[in-house]
Amino acid sequence: MKPTRARHVVLAGLCVAAALAYFVRNGVAPAESTIRADLGLTKEQSGMMMSAFFWPYALCQIPAAMLAQRLGARWALALYAVMWSLATAGFALGQLGWMTASRAFMGVAQAGLVPVGVSAMARWFPKSSQATAAGAFSGFMSAGSIVAAPLTAWLVSDLGWRWMFVLYAVPGVLWAAWFAWWHRDEPALHPAVNAIELELIGPSAVKASSEASAASWRSLTANPVLGLLCLQQFCRAAGYIFFASWFATYLQEARGMALVKSAWLTTLPLLADVAGGFSGGLISDALLRRTQSRRIARQGMAMTALLLCAALIFTAWFVADPVLAVLVISTGMYCAGVVNPCYSATLMTCGGAQTATWSAVTNMCGNFGAASFPILVPWLIAHAGGWDAVLFAFGGIYIIATVFWAFIRTEHAS
Repeated sequence: MKPTRARHVVLAGLCVAAALAYFVRNGVAPAESTIRADLGLTKEQSGMMMSAFFWPYALCQIPAAMLAQRLGARWALALYAVMWSLATAGFALGQLGWMTASRAFMGVAQAGLVPVGVSAMARWFPKSSQATAAGAFSGFMSAGSIVAAPLTAWLVSDLGWRWMFVLYAVPGVLWAAWFAWWHRDEPALHPAVNAIELELIGPSAVKASSEASAASWRSLTANPVLGLLCLQQFCRAAGYIFFASWFATYLQEARGMALVKSAWLTTLPLLADVAGGFSGGLISDALLRRTQSRRIARQGMAMTALLLCAALIFTAWFVADPVLAVLVISTGMYCAGVVNPCYSATLMTCGGAQTATWSAVTNMCGNFGAASFPILVPWLIAHAGGWDAVLFAFGGIYIIATVFWAFIRTEHAS
């Protein structure tokens, strides 16, 4: 008898949720200049509106993870998807205050996606496959952004951005209904899982599903690995958010591109991030099986990829052709994407029974970085040298993240 494949359906469902969440989250960026012109906003107001998502998203990571421990991933993720769909529809109200509030509520609703998703993968996958699963999960996050960029530009032109956001609210509700019907929080409880698949998942993954009901916050705050993971996540999220906030505007203003062309080119670094996530997980798991060293497969691979990313971003600074510059930056973002599964697998290994809590804490810190960078960009443009200063800061962030990874020790993690 062959093992069933329910774990792959679980992963597919989580990947679709990730794509939908990032789709609606990043749908505003390609339309930023149009919305700003229609409503008569300044760049500072627009930056504050876009960043309104990330402060509640960061602050609600831990509460969302705690609520999911009570409800289970099945009902918690379905609830969160309905909530972020309502927030998406609310963005169509077309008034700065309401739009900012909708962005903030979307941040609350999406806060539990990553910690609960990572915890579910720890339940459903053995350690030898966790980086691959995490790579797919992170890759589909960027996949949602990739679809959002050109589709948003097209719908803004043909349908108008208000009705576009109403339309964007529908898929999340449909996904929530399916996930609540199909998913189970434990592999052993799912009727589609046979004994062989349960054995394949293994006792280590099942053990990882027993999340601590109340994390020891004293031990968490004293753990140096958790602190370093938080700091590198702050930097990497601040770098990534450039594409979900100001990159299309950068191409329009610094490189002289039209709206639709800039939207299409925005998809290239996001597509590269997807490829990095998928291939990075496969490579990292292969290195782990070959070397039996988490230090090589997770930490070493992450550091190498981050340094390459920074080098390529700085190289793009000197490239005059705008399309070629985007291609160089996209290659750098492939390297940045490689780090995502290394990070998630490290969380699952080091977090153990507190995987959801570790994920919530690190993702919270990451989104403080994501909330800060869109606000910093207008200041850099006005006072520090324009878009060149933005690109320099963008690359420098990844060098700082490399330094934090250098001090992480995973070999002796429990």
